Amino acid sequence: MNVIFLLIAASTVVAVLFLAAFTWAVRSGQFDDDRSPGVRILGDAKPAPTTAPHTTTNPNA
Repeated sequence: MNVIFLLIAASTVVAVLFLAAFTWAVRSGQFDDDRSPGVRILGDAKPAPTTAPHTTTNPNA
């Protein structure tokens, strides 16, 4: 029975530590910009060099 009290106390301490870490992360601005990192990767690639426009010829014309 004493073990259950030890486990409850240990889990409460761990939960408080996680809550403190989450609160610190929110206050320090870790979650301020959650949209642009996912979109930024789409625009990082350099555009391909442009060449002369492709002209197609119709051999049956």
